[in-house]
Amino acid sequence: MVTRIVAPEVARKAAKAVKKNATRAASGMLGLSGERMTKVDTAWLRMDSEANLMMIVGVWTLKPGIKYADLCQRVEERLLKYNRFRQRVVEDTAGATWVEDRDFDITRHVVHEKLPRHAKGQTQQALQDRVGVLAMQPLDPRRPLWQISLVEDYEGGSAMIVRIHHCIADGIALISVTMSLVDGGAPPPERKRKSAPAGAEDWISDTLIKPLTDITVKALGAAGDGAARSLGMLRDPQKGMSGSLDMAKLAFQVLSDAAALALMPDDSRTRLKGKPGNTKRVAWCQPIPLDEVKAVGKALNCSVNDVLLSCVAGALGEYLKSLGDEVTGQEIRAMIPVNLRPLDQAYKLGNRFGLVPLVLPIGVDNPIERVYEVRRRMSALKGSTQPLLAFGMLAVAGLLIKPAQDAMLNLFGKKTTAVMTNVPGPREKLRFLGATLEQSMFWVPQSGDIGLGVSILSYGGGVQFGVITDTALCPDPQRIIDEFEPEFAKLSLVTLMLPWGD
Repeated sequence: MVTRIVAPEVARKAAKAVKKNATRAASGMLGLSGERMTKVDTAWLRMDSEANLMMIVGVWTLKPGIKYADLCQRVEERLLKYNRFRQRVVEDTAGATWVEDRDFDITRHVVHEKLPRHAKGQTQQALQDRVGVLAMQPLDPRRPLWQISLVEDYEGGSAMIVRIHHCIADGIALISVTMSLVDGGAPPPERKRKSAPAGAEDWISDTLIKPLTDITVKALGAAGDGAARSLGMLRDPQKGMSGSLDMAKLAFQVLSDAAALALMPDDSRTRLKGKPGNTKRVAWCQPIPLDEVKAVGKALNCSVNDVLLSCVAGALGEYLKSLGDEVTGQEIRAMIPVNLRPLDQAYKLGNRFGLVPLVLPIGVDNPIERVYEVRRRMSALKGSTQPLLAFGMLAVAGLLIKPAQDAMLNLFGKKTTAVMTNVPGPREKLRFLGATLEQSMFWVPQSGDIGLGVSILSYGGGVQFGVITDTALCPDPQRIIDEFEPEFAKLSLVTLMLPWGD
């Protein structure tokens, strides 16, 4: 039997021609002039559901307070330099188009927020309650898909609740946007005419499909004589073939990772997994000193990331045990976003990240044993091509009609309990409109039937944990949050008690 292999370059040109014709047809039918949305971003646009809206939700607390008029001026001067924040989305049968909002009004996007009356000492609870409500309040689809709500009087300062639809950008890009808003921040670099493919589909073809097709074809010969060419895709996908990994090994890795994603068993059945409702709550804790986390990691020869993820696993296990659940030997899977763009291109909006599954050992009670188990599992994920495969899956999903897309993306929901992010922020506290940014929290959206989101953000010398939950699965996320600090304290104490030296 002879297998016919279509040349990747021919296939790529054919795909681009089909895409170009579809774009022309769609734009012609609608009479629109604008920029077509990439298929990955389209997938995020269509992923909204009654249980989960695809919004990134963030909270800033500031001291002293700031004024509404000053915030509007800063947003107009800095944020609106990015085209996406002036553009609305128009959907059609072939996808979606970014179109300038001719009726843009800053007062629709920067709004006053007043918290309900609260008992003394419960202002944070009132803010958390309001964030939970806004996390399930859709953005106006007739306008650019973002909004900032300002609470001018909050605990002697102000608070900002920021909501941005995931189709605009991923977390790494939005951090770059954030840095342009703060005092001393720089506007986005001037865009040059792109000679490289701009769409996610072309990016996949040029940096993933074409190299991997070539690798697969050449792998048999390469394996025999030990020829090594490489692909440092996870560090910098734009570099394509410029690393030092053996081609046969990479081809095998891709096949193994694809099989692992497809054959991944459904996640453990805990009370944190099930059918979500349509109400969310959020909670966050006081920051843990980053220097203490680093000291524990250094003593145990583990990364800061290993220590923090171990605390997450311990906190979730303790929460379930407090409700009478048996967790011995239990594990839950969390999807962790992995950046797939060079950091010097972080200012470019859009989504360029993949997902990698990490199984958290919530049933390991010994904190030292647990942190080493997390380290082992994180090490096993290094070099994985699963983030790229997940990115490609999202691009394909963006080509499908919504029912087919939902069925495809439900694969992740069935096999996952949580979405978890861990983002390093600035070491020093930032200033915004003359005020100090005291705390920064954010939550990425959960898709399908996933009802738990955990965020870890290092900022200003501390590590901030935040949790967002669906109330049908976890009505009181503060009970999870309250376990983080004791879990770290337990790990820190046991670390100090270990025998050192000989």
